[in-house]
Amino acid sequence: MRGLYAICDVDTLRAHGVEVLPFAEAVLAARPCAMQLRAKTLSDSECLALLHALGAPCRAARVPLICNDRLDLARLAACDGVHLGQEDLGARDAVSVGDAPGSLRVGISTHTLDQLERALAMSPAYVAFGPVFSTRTKVDASPTVGLEALSLANDRARAAGTPLVAIGGITLETAPAVGARASALAVISDLLGSTPRDPATVTARASAFRRAVAS
Repeated sequence: MRGLYAICDVDTLRAHGVEVLPFAEAVLAARPCAMQLRAKTLSDSECLALLHALGAPCRAARVPLICNDRLDLARLAACDGVHLGQEDLGARDAVSVGDAPGSLRVGISTHTLDQLERALAMSPAYVAFGPVFSTRTKVDASPTVGLEALSLANDRARAAGTPLVAIGGITLETAPAVGARASALAVISDLLGSTPRDPATVTARASAFRRAVAS
């Protein structure tokens, strides 16, 4: 996993008057390394329908589709992976499931180096670390970790052979510094830019984030 880890956050997109599927297709044109659906306020049936709708364009682009939080919906929608937060129950069970051939890959959010070490011990597909900077897309966000802690976390993840995804308040301006300290950049708001309904702009911004990750 290397490059842009794009997050389609339904609430953020709705706040900007942006439809999920056209936005996702514009991002997929930039070939991100993964696409996550975050749908905190949708019903189970709405989220499942949206995952099914995203599946075809993600498969066509050969981009893994990740479901946020919901292991059950990820399985029903035949997603490639599920992303679990520290508050989600059953993370260890999910990771053991992820070890089986052909099953879901599991990513785990971490906010401290201690949490990171515990997550790495589970041998997940990847770990997320942050928020690197302050973010407005999560009202209950943990304290920011900053670039120094991100560097330490990335060193530990690399030693464990696990990709690290930096997340939280990452912009095009900060992307090069963050990209030098992570395998991938998780981006939500700054994919939109000043003209969020323009697919070409979204694709261009997504491409710029992908290029910002150090080779």
